[in-house]
Amino acid sequence: MTDLRRIDVNLIVVLDAILTEMNLTRAGEVVGMSQPAVSGALARLRQQYGDPLLIRKGRIFELTELAETLKPIVAEAMLEIQRTFEIMPTFDPATSTRTFNIAASDYVLSQMTSPLLALIEKEAPGVNISFEVMPPESDVSPVDLLRRDVIIAGVGQGIAGKRKSLFSDRFVCLVDAKNPRLRAGKLSLVDLEELRYVRVTFGENLTTQVDQMLSQAGVIPRIGVTVRGFLPVPFAVTESTMIGFVPERLALQYCELLGLVIAETPLPQSMLIEAVHWHPSKTQDPALKWLIEMLRKTAEIIDGAVEE
Repeated sequence: MTDLRRIDVNLIVVLDAILTEMNLTRAGEVVGMSQPAVSGALARLRQQYGDPLLIRKGRIFELTELAETLKPIVAEAMLEIQRTFEIMPTFDPATSTRTFNIAASDYVLSQMTSPLLALIEKEAPGVNISFEVMPPESDVSPVDLLRRDVIIAGVGQGIAGKRKSLFSDRFVCLVDAKNPRLRAGKLSLVDLEELRYVRVTFGENLTTQVDQMLSQAGVIPRIGVTVRGFLPVPFAVTESTMIGFVPERLALQYCELLGLVIAETPLPQSMLIEAVHWHPSKTQDPALKWLIEMLRKTAEIIDGAVEE
């Protein structure tokens, strides 16, 4: 095992900048060092690893194979260092000015953003929330969890780490109210195969619950258009003969506005359970515990609005 007492741990900051920027001048600007100082740090890093790490190819620099291997490891180490210094023994929401990062699908953000911000405004007026759409990769890695405070995603997506369920919804079939195939508010399996389908995707090679639901029923839909996320589906379906599947809360928001109806189908009910996920190393962070409690209260507000 490497003796950390014999290593300048500050070099990891420089290494991260070099691996990210692949340019000594830009790396120096990132860490606040001169180009000669970064060059000296690189020389020490090369000695440490026995590898050039950064090599010139024409007018640009490229990472060596070892450097490419180190890049995600160093990024994770930087996040862990940042997390170590951010964690405080106590958290006072009334006086905190912390910024939390939340990643979620467009559907979750459309449902939770407004009530969550209203809650936080009352309890923690100085706290900020940075929202982002969930990363499109099929697998959310531990590094993805470290980069964000929490990720809100459906249960069953294989996200490593800790989680707590927030709220559930069911998938329904949206169709324009004037669709000629709609009979007594129903669509048959034949209709589902013959009508063009608005397919939702969240990333390459990522199968959604709707895809699985149709496959299990033996339905091979005619894909009309493909959209990223659930929010575009009602707008694609309106004034067309296409169909689309979305969570029921979203469908109810747009039915009257866009002249849509929820069609009854022979498909078995498929439930979507949204949960908050976080990295296990953050479990004891009092600020994170508070954020999760705010998300839980927000979910209760969402459920209550539906019941009303």
